[in-house]
Amino acid sequence: MGKTVSEKILARSSGMEEVSAGEIVKANVDVAMMPDLTTILAVNAMKAMGAERVWDREKVVIILDHVAPASTLMAATVHRDIRRFAREQGLKHLYDVESGVCHQVLPEKGHVKPGALVIGADSHTCTHGAFGAFATGVGSTDMGAILATGKTWLKVPETIKVDIEGTMPEYVAPKDLILYIIGVIGADGATYNAVEFAGSTISEMSVSGRMTLCNMAIEMGGKAGIVEPDEKTFCFLRERTDGVLSPVHTDNDADYRKTLKLEVSDLEPQVACPHKVDNVKPLSEVAGTRIDQAFIGSCTNGRLEDLRAAASILRGRKVHRDVRLLVVPSSREVYMNALDEGIIQELVKSGAMFSNPSCGACFGGHIGLLAPGEVGLTTSNRNFKGRQGSPEADVYLASPAVTAASAVAGTITDPREMG
Repeated sequence: MGKTVSEKILARSSGMEEVSAGEIVKANVDVAMMPDLTTILAVNAMKAMGAERVWDREKVVIILDHVAPASTLMAATVHRDIRRFAREQGLKHLYDVESGVCHQVLPEKGHVKPGALVIGADSHTCTHGAFGAFATGVGSTDMGAILATGKTWLKVPETIKVDIEGTMPEYVAPKDLILYIIGVIGADGATYNAVEFAGSTISEMSVSGRMTLCNMAIEMGGKAGIVEPDEKTFCFLRERTDGVLSPVHTDNDADYRKTLKLEVSDLEPQVACPHKVDNVKPLSEVAGTRIDQAFIGSCTNGRLEDLRAAASILRGRKVHRDVRLLVVPSSREVYMNALDEGIIQELVKSGAMFSNPSCGACFGGHIGLLAPGEVGLTTSNRNFKGRQGSPEADVYLASPAVTAASAVAGTITDPREMG
């Protein structure tokens, strides 16, 4: 029986010829990533285990992104302590508050490669499966053990294959596709499974779009989301990373837990309704819902193609007087590219507000909180109660195009009506 890409990566990282779903492996970690919210907890766990130094200062990456720049004395103190730790340890890769969201910065700076085992102290580390890596999130205690030893215990997951064919219609985006998939599979339908995205739709999809799909694998319970690497992957990485790229591919006779086949030529925009990510409905069923705030950004949809999609809707139009539109690029690189293309100017002219790259608006940190009774429409990945402010607010999830069109209309609106 053949092996999946996930099984092959975990076999390599554990020094075994092959592994199968259900086996427990002790794997060597290629990249250990921590954002500001979890770094000190992981460091304290490492020291509680008796380790004073990280196992490899080249493989530890810290990115200050969640409360960036610091908005409270506590956050400032945490950032100070992280900087001190990085200096004391001689860490090579500390990205400070000006850099951007960890899941955008990590691949931009060349830390992700096909076939690698990437572990992050953040649940959306599964984003990096878009580059053919096995990437997953762990808690701070597990990350402390990784810092000390460079190893982690993992159960080899079963794999769900999502085979997607067809060309998505205009203004239907990868975000619509992953929301649809989550609605079909359910919030716990892929629990501790790897979700492998394949098919002609994926082959034609941009790297950014694949990142959106893999990012939200966790929202259906997935241990990892993954796309086999191809020329688009290599093109993105060649400019960013040194060394040999060693892609890993699934065997034709690999064993899957199940295969979901989708044809997306007639897919319409999708919206996840409060308060569950799998409460997904076609946009036509929620059109006309009043909104108070729209947010375009996050590790799900803050990339350049997302800002382009928003600008294509907002160009020559104005944000509704009763709506606040907040735009947060996912990294400094994205921000600069959007400036070069004139996207920032177009969005500001429309009435959008910009913030520096960070996670603040996504997780209800220090940017754009919702008040009781307010309704937010967001391109981010979670709509749980209290996720972006008051537990008495409602949060809907949608694509950048839907969010931009809705910001203009003042209600949830199909962007195809504004094409």
